[in-house]
Order: sequence, then structure tokens, then C-alpha cells
Amino acid sequence: MSKIVAYIRRKLSVRVGLMVVVFAAVIFVTALSFLSYQARNAVRQEAISRATLILDKTSLRVEGIMNRVEVATHMTKWLVERHPDNPDSMMVYSRGLLANTPDFYNASIAFEPNYFKDKGLYYSAYSKKLRRRRDSVAGDSIRTIQGGSDSYQYFYMDWYLMAKLLGRPSWTEPYIDYDAPSGTSEMVTSYCEPLVGNNGQVMGVINTSLSLNWLSQLITSVRPYPHSFSMMIGRGGTYLVHPDSTKIIRETIFTHTLEQPDTAITALGHAMQRGEEGMKRMNLYGIESYVFYKPLGHTGCSMAIVCPESDVFSGFNKLRRTVTAIVMVSLLLMLYVFIRVISHELKPLRRLVKGAETIASGQFDAQLPELQRIDEIGQLSHSFADMQQSIVKYMDELQDTTAQKTSIERDIHIASSIQMGMLPTNFPTYPDRDDVQIFASLVPAKEVGGDLFDFYFRDEKLYFCIGDVSGKGVPASLFMAVTRSIFRTVSAHETMPDCIVTAMNKTIAEMNKRYMFVTLFVGVLDLHTGHLHYCNAGHDAPLLVGQGISELPCDSNIPVGFRPQWQYTLQEAQIFPGTTIFLFTDGLTEAMNAVKEQFQMARVNDVAVQALAHGEQQPRQLIALMTDAVSQFVGDAEQSDDLTMMAIQYLRSQEEQ
Repeated sequence: MSKIVAYIRRKLSVRVGLMVVVFAAVIFVTALSFLSYQARNAVRQEAISRATLILDKTSLRVEGIMNRVEVATHMTKWLVERHPDNPDSMMVYSRGLLANTPDFYNASIAFEPNYFKDKGLYYSAYSKKLRRRRDSVAGDSIRTIQGGSDSYQYFYMDWYLMAKLLGRPSWTEPYIDYDAPSGTSEMVTSYCEPLVGNNGQVMGVINTSLSLNWLSQLITSVRPYPHSFSMMIGRGGTYLVHPDSTKIIRETIFTHTLEQPDTAITALGHAMQRGEEGMKRMNLYGIESYVFYKPLGHTGCSMAIVCPESDVFSGFNKLRRTVTAIVMVSLLLMLYVFIRVISHELKPLRRLVKGAETIASGQFDAQLPELQRIDEIGQLSHSFADMQQSIVKYMDELQDTTAQKTSIERDIHIASSIQMGMLPTNFPTYPDRDDVQIFASLVPAKEVGGDLFDFYFRDEKLYFCIGDVSGKGVPASLFMAVTRSIFRTVSAHETMPDCIVTAMNKTIAEMNKRYMFVTLFVGVLDLHTGHLHYCNAGHDAPLLVGQGISELPCDSNIPVGFRPQWQYTLQEAQIFPGTTIFLFTDGLTEAMNAVKEQFQMARVNDVAVQALAHGEQQPRQLIALMTDAVSQFVGDAEQSDDLTMMAIQYLRSQEEQ
């Protein structure tokens, strides 16, 4: 790829040809995009019409069969209520419900307990169609029995109680009906009506069940497109029809959203439960699809047709690919013709290029070709001749500039050495000092940086600070040197960190004409008691690494250098023996790797926990672990900011205090 880019950059004829072709391509793409948009809308509308028509046909067929169930049940109810005292006729009525209706599954005329005194507690005229095997004589037989018993107390069943308590006809939720004698099961829904006596009291319930297997087969066979599929859910969202048979009855449309929340599927499920109809475009099972849904009559069920977007637009996409291929071939042919024509016109320019390359190789007195042209190429030839005369003078000036640059780099290196020499290098460790250990490191992003740290002992107290100047390079290093010098001067006369920072802020703000600032943390640790007074001016809060890992609470003060009248707050904490105060600049938390990810505070805490777990919270060990972790995280990426860390471990025991 890089070779192709280099070739294009070298060949003017290719670039000009590409520009013309790109312009033509923009025109083609704009026109094709508009036509594609219009055609896509037309295809989408056709898909909506097709799916809507299928849903309407299915819904009308279901409603027709359900109406037949309701009419037949209501007519039988009328006969039962006319002759409520003849229990034997109930068997005839129950059997008659199924005799002439091939879609009915079973029927029962059930009465209240002890309604017929001579029949006992239960009396339910139950009839069911027995499906013959495929290898037997065609047709179904009807079995009629008394369906109530101690093992099946029908007056506690949902279908009985629903009609009785509601006092009106109703359809039940689809369910699996299992027939123990035959060992078969079938999905059914039941239509129930209460039987009301002359006294206005409910004397029983007539129930007619409709097999939904035919509906499942009908819905499963609905495939407007090769990879489309259909599904049906009940009132509670349970799958009654689904291409994955393991989900039927066992899962709902909301099951998938429990593990992976999906607002689109949840909204679809609620809309289907409410009996709404419409269309949604959504990502279903990882595939962009159009979902068309509509309720199925009075069953409380809802049907949906899922059409993958790739199927809906397959013909459109094929046509688009064909047109795109034709356009691409045309553009490539156009590019070839333009390159040949332009290349012929640019032959004199190539001669001029060779002459310029000779001059560029160092032969400044080489003869350029004389072109007898008055166009732009001729003008360019005269310009090259003038440039040739200026190159010698330019080379002399370049030598002077290079010498000056070398001098500046040498001065910056000296400045870096001076800057690093201003920082403490003698870090107290055991056994030189048995009450405190200190170690610090500073790695500038450039030759000189703007971070600082400092510490010294006075009156058995440790005065220390860490800071980060805004910006980088020489200005930041000068500001850092001034800040460190002012800290030493002010802290020699002040004992409280808030007074030190307030005085430093006033001094720096009054002389700050460049509007620079420095974040600063100043602390004073009493080495007899372990009591720490500190003041934070917009700096990162230090960590306490001891009996655990915690962040030292810090007030929200502004950095030093903004407002000379700002009064900084004083805070204090008790540092227990063995605890290490870990201070750092934002060059640690904001260190970035090659993909622009930052080290962040979470990783700082992880390294501190690791150090504490291995007993490596001593200052030099802790900073070494932190430095290694940052180096591994950053890898080969260029350092983006100064990195400064300082660790102070308090060692005085409770007995010594």
C-alpha cells in the first residue's frame, strides 16, 4: 500500500487523473445514493405490505374458527340451560359439540358439586377427540366420559373458576393438555361460559377447547422471505410458536433480556402483550430485522413475523452491487485515459524534474534543460533557474543556523543538569535515620521539565512539597525553579503548611505575567508524634500505604499563581509508624500507552496493594514497583508528561513517641 501511495505522490499525471475521476465519482455516488434511497424505501414499503397482508389473513382465519367455537358453545349452553335436570342428555350435548367441528379438541359440561344428587359430588360430561395414528383408518373417534374425580376436581381448575367468577364468557391462556391414557399432549386454548339456572345462580360451566397445533403449523409455515420466521406468544409473553422448539412454553420473550438487557425486545414484548399491531426495526438475535406483529383474535396471543433485513433487501442489494460494479469499471477506464493524455503533456516536466534532482544531490552548478514553452511548465523552468542561484546562499545560512542550534541544545542540557542539581539527592534511609525514610524520582518528558519536589528537616519536623507546573519545556523549568526557591524561603519562617502555601501564592501571583500556575502539596510531619499538617493546592491527593491503602482527604483549593488573596485551608492527619505517604504528579495517572489509554488511579492503587502484600512499602521499593508498572503499561509510547514520585515512610515506634 505504501508503494502505491508513493507512486501516486510521484506522478502528477496520476494525481490529476485521480482528481477528475474522484469528481466524477462524487457525481455518480450522489445520483446513485438518491436513487438507492428511493428504491430502498419502495422495497421496504413492499415488504411491509406483504407481511401485513399475511398477518391479516392469518388473523381473519383464527377469528373465523374462534367465532365458530363461540357460536357452537353458546348454542349448546342454550340447550343445557333449557334442560338442566337431565344429566344423561349432557353427555349427548358434549359429544355433539365435537361431532361436526373438526377443529375442536375437547368439550365438557361441568356442574357445581352435588348438583345432581344421584350422581354424587362430581358430574362433568367430558368428550374428547381421539386422534388416530397415521397408519390407521382415516378419521377421529370421540370418547365421552364423566370427567370429574378426586384426582381431577374440575371446579378448582382455572377454566371453571374463570367463567364462574367473572360471570361472562372468556378464553383461557394457551396450555399443554396431557392425555394420560394415550400418552399424548397437545397445545390448546379453552372457551368457557357460565351456566346460569332459573334462579340466576351459576350451576356450572361449559368449556370447549380448540387445538392450536393447526395454528402452530400455519404460523410456522409463514415465510415471506427465505430466512424469515414466525413466532407466537401468549398473554404472559410465553413462546407458543418459535423456530427453536426448546423455547416453546419454557421461555418468554423477556427471558433473553434478563441476562442481556435489550430495550428493543422488551418494548416489542410489551406491545404484543397489549394486543397492539405494527412494525419495528430492531436487532434480534444479532441480526438486523424487521418485525411485524398483530394479535390473533380473542385468544390473547400475538403473532410476529421476523424478516431479516438482508432478505428484504437482497434483490435491491444485488442490483446495487451490479450498478456499482459498472460505475467502478467506467471510472477505472476514465482514469486510464486521463493518465495517458496527461502523461504525454507532462514529458517536458519530467526532464525538468531530473535536472532538479541533480541539483538536489549537491551539484548546484548543473545545467537545467531549456524549455521553449510559455505555459506553466516554462515558468517553472525559469523559477528553478532562479532557485539554483539562491541555493548557495541558503547553504551558507544553513550552516550558521546549525551551529546556533547546537549551541542552544548544549545550553538546554546544561540547564537540565542545573535543574536536577537543585533537587534533593541525599535521601535519608535506615540506619542513618531511624524515624523516617524518603525516596523520590523525577523523569522529565523533555530535556527540562516543570515538576518539582523538595524536603528538609527543621526542629525535628520534616518539611516537604511536591508540585506540577503548567506547561512543559524551558518556561516550566524556570517557573519550577522559582517555586522551589520560594518554598525554601517561606518555609524557613513559617511552620504551618497553609501559611506557607498562602504566602507562596501571593508572591507567585503578583509576579505571574504569563498566567502560569503550579499545583502544589505541602506537608509538615512532626517526627516525634507522627502528626501531619498539610495543605493541598489543586494537586492529586497522596496515598497512605500502611495497614491498608487509603487516600489522604484533601480540600478543593485552587492551584498556586491565580489569585493572590486566596486563603488556603489547613488539614491534619495522624501518621502511624510503618505508614508510607506516597505523593505523585499527574504524569503517573495520565501516562498513556500506544492506544492512548491512561494509567489511571485504579492501577496506582493496584500497585500499592501489591507492594503492601509483599511487604515492599519502603519508599525506594514502592517507587521502583510503580516505575516498572508504568514502564510496562506505556511500552514504546512517547512520554507525554513529567513523571514525579516521592515516598515518605514514618518509622518511629509508639514506645519512642
